Amino acid sequence: MVASAAQRPCDVNLVPARGSVTPELLGRLLDEHGGALALYAAQWSDSADDCVQEALIELAGVRELPANPVAWLYRVVRNRAVSQYRTSRRRERREQLASRLRPREGEVPTEPLIEPMELASALESLDEPLREAVVARTWGGLGFEQIAELAGCSVSTAYRRYEAGLTALRERLQLSCPAKINTRIKTRTT
Repeated sequence: MVASAAQRPCDVNLVPARGSVTPELLGRLLDEHGGALALYAAQWSDSADDCVQEALIELAGVRELPANPVAWLYRVVRNRAVSQYRTSRRRERREQLASRLRPREGEVPTEPLIEPMELASALESLDEPLREAVVARTWGGLGFEQIAELAGCSVSTAYRRYEAGLTALRERLQLSCPAKINTRIKTRTT
């Protein structure tokens, strides 16, 4: 059965004269498009129904009804779903990094100076060249020559990136460094 013009939510007949959102319009939009909107959001989000509900709440709060409320809802639902996807991916990366920062089996656990999740978040906030140098040196055990080769830069640049990364981490984590760590550059002797 084909819906009449008066039953379709984006028709002018459902929109009040001043273009405001009515509860009837919201109900009809949800009834007619809720399932499809949730399916659309499910491409990016595990909380597709939440995306749809938040979009309808946002629509209820707009001063003036969009020209095409259905298209507007799809755009808002997509934006919310993509945003949730990105948030979950960032959280997963931080959690994975934090789990890698925990002591390995057989290591004597010590009280950490900082929580692994906090450290992971601080590492993620560093610029990529700084993060690469800090991780390669601190957790990878690479020398500055190796880091330079890996990053495609000079040994002195690798060292400067490492030092700048440590300084940025100390600032972000509000840590003081009582003694300078010996980071002398070891060169190969042939």
